[in-house]
Parts: sequence; C-alpha cells; structure tokens
Amino acid sequence: MEPNMIGAYGPWAASLVGEEPARLSFLNRRFQDVEAWRTTARQRVRDCLLSPQSGGPPQATLQHQVDYDGLHIEHLQWQLPYGPPTEAYFLKPKGATGRLPAVLAFHDHGGNKYFGTRKIVQISDDLHPVMQKHRHYYGGLSWANELAKRGYAVLVHDAFAFGSRRIRLGDLPRVVRKDLKEVQPEDEKEIEVYNKFAGEHESLMAKSLFCAGTTWPGVFLGEDQRALDYLSRRDDVDPDRIGCGGLSGGGLRTVYLAGMDDRIACACCVGMMTTWRDYLLHKAYTHTWMIYIPGLPNDLDYCEILALRAPKPTLVLNDLDDDLFTVPEMKRADRILSATFAKADAADRYRGSFYPGPHKFDKPMQDEAFAWFDRWLKA
Repeated sequence: MEPNMIGAYGPWAASLVGEEPARLSFLNRRFQDVEAWRTTARQRVRDCLLSPQSGGPPQATLQHQVDYDGLHIEHLQWQLPYGPPTEAYFLKPKGATGRLPAVLAFHDHGGNKYFGTRKIVQISDDLHPVMQKHRHYYGGLSWANELAKRGYAVLVHDAFAFGSRRIRLGDLPRVVRKDLKEVQPEDEKEIEVYNKFAGEHESLMAKSLFCAGTTWPGVFLGEDQRALDYLSRRDDVDPDRIGCGGLSGGGLRTVYLAGMDDRIACACCVGMMTTWRDYLLHKAYTHTWMIYIPGLPNDLDYCEILALRAPKPTLVLNDLDDDLFTVPEMKRADRILSATFAKADAADRYRGSFYPGPHKFDKPMQDEAFAWFDRWLKA
C-alpha cells in the first residue's frame, strides 16, 4: 500500500468519499434530467458554501486610463461592504466599438498574495522584477493582454486576500504578525517575507471564516460574482457572450464561478482539475485552504462543481508533470467530466487536454484556450 497524506487513516478516509458516483452526481442513476439535477445539486453547493452577502453590483470608479500595445486599459476601483477597495483592470482593443465578447480573467495563487491583477495584466513596459519572474508560468506573456488583442473585453480584479485585497500587517495583532511590518512594500525581499507569512497563516484565515459562519470559497465566489455583475452591465460588453478562465488559483475560481453562475457562457479551467481523493490521499499538503468546502465531497466530487454548468462549453487544460496533482486522478476527473457532458447530450461542449511539462499556462495552452473562447463567444 502506498503512503498517503494521513498515513494509516488514509484508506478509511478515502472510503468515506468512495469511488462510486457521489449522492448528487449526474452520473448517479437516479438523475436523468440535467436541469432538475443542476437545480438540486447547486442548492446543495450553495448550502455548503455559506456565502456572505457581498452587496449588489459594485459602483466602479475610474482611477486612470492608458493606451498600451494596441489596447485601451482602464484602471478601476470598487468598494465592497467589507475590506479595502478592490483594484481591477478592464482591457479592450483600442478603437473598438459596439458590444464585445468578454472574459473575466482570473489571476493565480502561486504562493504570492502580495500581487493579484499584475500577475496577468501589463499596462506598460515597466514590470516589477517579481512579476518578470512570475511570467514563466505564462510563457513570458501577460495573457489577459493577449486575449484582449483578439477582440475581447477583459476584466481582471484582485481576489479576496490578494493584491489590493490582501491582509495588511498593520491590521493584525502583534501576536499574529510578530515583528513584521510594511516599510517598503514593493521591495523584493519584503514581498518575499510577506508571502511567506501569508502562506503560513492560511489556516488562520480559514478558521476565522469558519467561525464567522462562511467559507473561503464562499467569499471569493461572491466577490467574483460582483465583478461579473459589473462586467455584464458595461455598455461595451455583450452580456450573453461572457467567459471566464485562469490558471491554478484562477482555475479554482473558474470551477466555482462557471459551475454556479449561468451567466458564464464559456469556461476554461487551467492547471486545477482533479478529485477529492487526490487532495485527500496525495496532495493536500501543497494546496491552499481556498479549495475546500466542508460537507460537499459525499454529494459531489470536486470536478463535478465545474460539471454543474453542463451543457455549456467547458475546456480543461492539464499539465502531465504538474506536481500539484497525480496523473491518475487528473484523468479520472476528465472521465467524470466527459461522462457528465455526454449524459447531458453535450459531448462536443466539453474538452479535456493534457500537455507535457510542469504547472503552467504557456503559449500553446493559451492558443487552445483562446481558440475555445473564439469558437463559443464569437459565433
């Protein structure tokens, strides 16, 4: 027997989830009608998410705007009912007119909470040195910019606990922050220290949210839906042609938003697809607390949160040498998704692709993702 994440207790814990279709899986024989299934299963996810109220559509204010590399870019800010203001960027081709297809582009986690939008957006030739290094995940490209150049309106905003939404050291008691303080926040060494601190204290954040009667996925899903509210109400965006996508933590946010919100017409999850068994037995040690939604695994597998959008177009891109997942469980998730879409008479609207190499969303993968968006959002 191979070692697992919780030693001798692993087989017992895995047996609680089991290998047969979960109670609310569409692959369970009790479900035949996809709409009826979705209604029932989504309600269970909502019950587990315990999302707090995050207000209505945000009132965004324009901070400044710039034309860069063929794009018109707006730097935006909006205030949610809690926490610091959210910073965001809206990009579209310079001179574009009419309502454009749009994509809500999600930045990654990457163990780097100091940065958010700047991981995938570029507004000048001047990139922070940390972000220059971070671009290796994206083949050296700012993928939100690359997508906008193809004729899309693209919105990128800071997720809860990242970038402008990160936890400030000055807001924490000394027993938590110790002797850490912000002196030169943009200094590379200080960013490294902050990110180490933020990673080590994810469990504190999760415990605090549980004590508040909510969950981390419930919070970021609510905030992503507010961003979608804003995007869908813009005069230069076609609300019927909006997609979302992202790598890693951005793929996680894609799973939840695309699975739970019908306004997402097309989705692309990159480097964030597996099963609860994979997390439980093999990979929990290397993942963020942002993933977990207590009480759900007996009802739906992780990949089936995304499957809740069937029959809407859904693309999943995987890396075969990704240290965050095991290949057998990535492929098991792919089979579950394929079978779900096939049962929903939408086999052509799901695709799972596997690429050689480590955790990434490089140019060949971007090419497939962008072509997928073109196929379903530009028709």
